[in-house]
Amino acid sequence: MTAVPVPQPADNRGLWTGVIAFAVILAAQIILERLMGRIWICECGTVKLWEGGVNTSGNSQHLSDWYTPSHIIHGFLFYWFAWLVFRKRSLGFRLGAATLVEAGWEILENSPLIIERYRTATMALNYFGDSILNSAMDTVWMAIGFLLAWRLPVWLTVAIAIGFEVLTAYIIRDNLTLNVVMLVRPVQAILDWQSAL
Repeated sequence: MTAVPVPQPADNRGLWTGVIAFAVILAAQIILERLMGRIWICECGTVKLWEGGVNTSGNSQHLSDWYTPSHIIHGFLFYWFAWLVFRKRSLGFRLGAATLVEAGWEILENSPLIIERYRTATMALNYFGDSILNSAMDTVWMAIGFLLAWRLPVWLTVAIAIGFEVLTAYIIRDNLTLNVVMLVRPVQAILDWQSAL
């Protein structure tokens, strides 16, 4: 009697290559942000697992915060987009591509141009950029979202994304959708609603 091989997901090719690409790109992101003058950790001198304040000096400085769900959703979206565009490429290649996009955004987000845009066009009046720790973790959260989207049913991934958007809109009056809208084309009514918190 011959052994029947255990079925493997058809989409797991090159996963370890993707993990290595992720690590290399993340290291490059960290180095570039340090060269840009970003601080390693919160100026408060501590590292928290969670920072619950939105308009505080600790926001975007620790391991996770109210914007973490947005980065997980990035991973969902990047998985879907990479699946559409690179359907014939390995999962590892797609993870590497997603990491490259996220790292590129993190570097751009911490540039003076985007920091100033956040400060003038959104509710983030006290935003001075991410710590390197927070920025690196944003990329890690994206990768977690990417891998969740790979393993979870589509309906559940969509439900989680909608749940995150509704939850953060309700609690902090901000989310990925509002963040993009306010960066690209600010709406005064949204800013007024967010500022009333």
